[in-house]
Amino acid sequence: MNAPKPQQTAGSVCMRVSNLTVVLAESGEPIVRDVSFELTAGQIFALVGESGSGKSVTSLAAMRLLPDALKISGGSVDVEGTDLFALSEARMQEIRGRKVAMIFQNAMSALNPVQTVGAQVAETLKLHTPLRGAALRQRVVQLFTEVGIPDPEQRFGFFPHQLSGGQQQRVMIAMALACEPDVLIADEPTTALDVTIQLQVLNLIRELTRSRQLAVLLITHDMGVVRNTADEVAVMYRGELIERASVDQFFHNPQQAYSRKLIAALPDLGHFRAAAAEEPLLVLKDVKVHFPIRRGLLQRTVDHTRAVDGVSLAIGRGETFALVGESGSGKSTLGRAILNLEDIAGGEILFRGEPIQGIGRSAMLPYRKQIQVIFQNPFSSMNPRMTVGDIIAEGMISLGLALSEDARNARIRELLERVQLGAEHARRYPHEFSGGQLQRIAIARALAVNPELIICDEPTSALDVSIRAEVLELLAELQREFGVSYLFITHDLSIVPTLAHKVGVMQLGKLVEQGSAKQILTAPQHPYTRALLAAVPRLED
Repeated sequence: MNAPKPQQTAGSVCMRVSNLTVVLAESGEPIVRDVSFELTAGQIFALVGESGSGKSVTSLAAMRLLPDALKISGGSVDVEGTDLFALSEARMQEIRGRKVAMIFQNAMSALNPVQTVGAQVAETLKLHTPLRGAALRQRVVQLFTEVGIPDPEQRFGFFPHQLSGGQQQRVMIAMALACEPDVLIADEPTTALDVTIQLQVLNLIRELTRSRQLAVLLITHDMGVVRNTADEVAVMYRGELIERASVDQFFHNPQQAYSRKLIAALPDLGHFRAAAAEEPLLVLKDVKVHFPIRRGLLQRTVDHTRAVDGVSLAIGRGETFALVGESGSGKSTLGRAILNLEDIAGGEILFRGEPIQGIGRSAMLPYRKQIQVIFQNPFSSMNPRMTVGDIIAEGMISLGLALSEDARNARIRELLERVQLGAEHARRYPHEFSGGQLQRIAIARALAVNPELIICDEPTSALDVSIRAEVLELLAELQREFGVSYLFITHDLSIVPTLAHKVGVMQLGKLVEQGSAKQILTAPQHPYTRALLAAVPRLED
């Protein structure tokens, strides 16, 4: 490891943002207006607000990483007496990583898909440190260990697509921490992480903040994370800072109505849904999904990864079954197996009493109408060249829904209005919508063919609290209205009480515990379930 850098003096200002204003390059319309704050050594400063409030734009401006469509029209960002806006790009590149580092929200788009993750972290170290060879590799492995990446030696040689979303985010955190910066800007650093890894990462950030006197700007929509991690909070609304206070003061006595709305949008952990009808719609019996492990020149199969290892569960009509567990536990793989997108190695999948495992594409087609899916990332699940109307219509056409063009267009308008979007949105493209709006469109698309079961794979993980609350309420309304069932895959246990009738807990491919939501969340029997619940950030002191 490198020799430690001299620590900052506790309480000293490491970065000062003064009167920052960012505008649209073409029109001059302000996106961020007169924003000022300081980042202090040994302190975590949380910037909160809904999507579109200007949080991420503020952080990108501070790093001089704004897209061409935006430009800085006023203000300054001072680090150690140097205005970053006055530096050449070459000098700014020296600052990034060494003095100021950033953890980006979307790890998959930030990582190079054709380079191993170990090489990418090593590249950062090569730019700013003299480490080479074995010492360089050792430092990368050490960083992977610190941020909770399992088997760090092996994963050094993995490509981004070989890692889960949570593991990709941990690589980004390792990259940011590699050169021991004075200032760390963390833009939604735990969005894709399950609760136990989130806790580890936040504990790591807190530990580094204190031990290295690191100054941290934490951008997040998770108020539980803010309560348990930050020292100070600032609230952004429509590009302006409207409230700033210590964490204790903010949560005990928020001054602005918008701040109170953010806090009120948090799920009620003491409320549970009543049991739904017991008539089974989907039944899994001892389902197994195994992936071959191949080695050697001939890539012979030497073993299997038991991604799903003997899972049995049942989902009733009009019921929500929440499947929880850490990244890599097998939740999404099980969802894909139900959709017949993964071959099963054993067991049985029954839908309305009929086995659907292993059936051909044509035989599966009628079930595609009855079993739909909402993916985690609405941006990647929609064709950017298609209008929203065409995206919703695509499923109706491909699955042979017998509707005339006029009837289909009427159905699209009805669905958009049902998910609280106007019919006029049918003519717009995905890039014109926020993440919350795109997820509503994804829900409309899933509903278009009148399914009986929707597999929801982390549909709220990237949404801020108020939008998340709206989407969850929408799903509940649709369930009451249409009697649709949900398999809701999530790592966010805080949303489970108001969402699910039943809960199943997965660990390493096995369903280690299942029961009613109240039973699992108030009286868990398995140590792993208790560990998950203990890691959930809460507002209580």
